[in-house]
Amino acid sequence: MEDKQDYLGHRERLRKRFQKGGGDGLQDYESLELLLTYAIPRKDVKPYAKALIKRFGSLSGVLDASQKELEEVAKIGPISSTLIRLVKEMCAAYLAEKIKGREVLSSPQAVLDFARMKLAGMPHEAFMVIFLDSKNRVLDHKIMQEGTVDRAVIYPRRIVKEALDRQAAGIIFVHNHPSGDAQPSPEDRNLTRSLMEAARTIDLRVLDHLIVGKEGYCSFVECRLMPGS
Repeated sequence: MEDKQDYLGHRERLRKRFQKGGGDGLQDYESLELLLTYAIPRKDVKPYAKALIKRFGSLSGVLDASQKELEEVAKIGPISSTLIRLVKEMCAAYLAEKIKGREVLSSPQAVLDFARMKLAGMPHEAFMVIFLDSKNRVLDHKIMQEGTVDRAVIYPRRIVKEALDRQAAGIIFVHNHPSGDAQPSPEDRNLTRSLMEAARTIDLRVLDHLIVGKEGYCSFVECRLMPGS
């Protein structure tokens, strides 16, 4: 009974600290611990939170983890792992709304933050296109293809059609490397060249190709890898 009172009192103190100071008032494991209290109401969840942070290295690492990985590490069950995944999807949706209508050349970090939140932790390779208007403002985004651990098959004609449907004037390619290493492969460079050739047939500008991974990112523009640059 005393142990139960201890962790219930601890939960209440965590909530009050968050209400008073927001996330800045909590360590990463405490933020995760507070979240887990809403999925696991009758247990001390601090050990679960600490185990997750230890395994994945940070709060962002926990959010990037798959549902299976979360459950294997901390034995937290599907309700808790679903809650954590839901938080990530809500963050991605929030960032998507924040960049919509913004001019990407003046907000490159916002675009990168969205790209990383959306794709960086996926267990398989996925390819996304961000569609832009003539003033480089974000119109929309779409995941065009999801594949295996190391490959997603991309069809240039489909990307061209999606761009025409949105009356886009420009696009940014984004894909992830589940291995964590964001450096482009020869296949990535060849794909970029093929997609740019397809885009050129309808005067569609390709502003960049971003590769995101858990260990960082690569911008073809920043690395001077864009064909013709």
